Amino acid sequence: MEHKKGSLKSTIAVSLTNYLDAGAIVAGASGLTLWQNYLGLTEGNLGWLNAISANCFGAAIGAIIGGFLADKYGRKTIYTYNMLVYMLGIAIIMFTVNFEMLLIGFLITGISVGAGVPASWTYISENSEVNNRGRNMGISQFAWGVGPTIILLLGMLLAPGKADAAAGVLFSYVEKIATLFLGNDVSLEAVNVFSSRIIFGSLFIVAFIAWVLQRKLNESKDWEDAQLAQGKEKQPSVFASFGLLFKNKVNIRTMLFLASIYVSWNMVASVMGFFQQHIYENAGGLSNGEANMVSAVQWIVIIAVTYFGFAMIVDKVNQRLLYFIGTLIGIVAWCILIFIGIKNYAALWTFTILWGIHAGISVQAFYALWASELFPAKYRAGAQGVMFFVVRAIAAIWGLGFVHIYGENGEGFNTAAYIMVGLLLVALIIGTIWTPNTRGKTLQQITEERYGDHI
Repeated sequence: MEHKKGSLKSTIAVSLTNYLDAGAIVAGASGLTLWQNYLGLTEGNLGWLNAISANCFGAAIGAIIGGFLADKYGRKTIYTYNMLVYMLGIAIIMFTVNFEMLLIGFLITGISVGAGVPASWTYISENSEVNNRGRNMGISQFAWGVGPTIILLLGMLLAPGKADAAAGVLFSYVEKIATLFLGNDVSLEAVNVFSSRIIFGSLFIVAFIAWVLQRKLNESKDWEDAQLAQGKEKQPSVFASFGLLFKNKVNIRTMLFLASIYVSWNMVASVMGFFQQHIYENAGGLSNGEANMVSAVQWIVIIAVTYFGFAMIVDKVNQRLLYFIGTLIGIVAWCILIFIGIKNYAALWTFTILWGIHAGISVQAFYALWASELFPAKYRAGAQGVMFFVVRAIAAIWGLGFVHIYGENGEGFNTAAYIMVGLLLVALIIGTIWTPNTRGKTLQQITEERYGDHI
């Protein structure tokens, strides 16, 4: 039975993990060109930054470790220490003076993000009332949108100018801070990149707040009940738990379904998360400030649609239909860029709005909900960790390949866009056909229906 009250408060505290996940990705994207100019980075260097960041392999490593640790030692254990790791990674980025430091900072931040996401989605689901589970997962996705919106608005306000575009209204303060720390003879590139350092500093502050709040959370009752159900039997090691997860056929089928929709969608979303502003600047011809502005508008659309188009209705409507509509809008958005062109201002803005609507009712929102519902408590975080590992690892490899498809100056953009449409079609077909029937059911009901006594 599920008699859970006050789940909204814990949802908000845990959802800061999503804010910091998306915030780290977009903070890197927002200043990518600035770091490139400051450190003299190649497109290959940018591919590696994406590959080991919170967007890809860094998060993959953290997820597979954090997922099984959350199942073995509890969800609260992750919250007690994980934000300290995040703050370390952010601090390294803030004080970066070479490519190696930037790479290490991105990696550590990514590991922390990966460790926190499976635990956070699991905790939210396990502490939700049965008729509010989708709402609470939607609110966590809402936080995933708020992070980038704030980061991009900061990026726009702090952005350096270009020959054909004015600097952000707060850039004069960036110049003053940079010269205070670096002296009056500092290079233009070093001054410009200080705006990115400040943006990462804002994430450090939010991470500290999250650490203070999350340390006060109670342990998940579902996890405690699962531990009691196992009695005094010796608990399997983290590595043994990995093996047990793959011995259950229901687990394998479920992971194949969820990983299929999430991998295909995330290959598109990871590019949008990390390379969007860079693409807008190179292929679209926008300035850094303009690219951040367009992306910020998109994220405002995302958070509005996430709240009103997903969180407020997902527990009440046909989830198959909602999933289909949301994913189809994403396909239409990319087709507009293919057939009209990214340099067409109207097409770019239409894409921005449509992709924002799609991302608000995204595959990730459904994945987060279903992945936290379809596994029993003893496997819940570990299974998500494995899938998150696979998804972000593939995104890392794809990111390395994408920069070569896209090209130094965006000459391969159309080819990349056709691939995006194909990937979204895969997510559309698989997710629509095999949408699980979980709405209105308790986690215990879902587990009994899917696993019976063979858990």
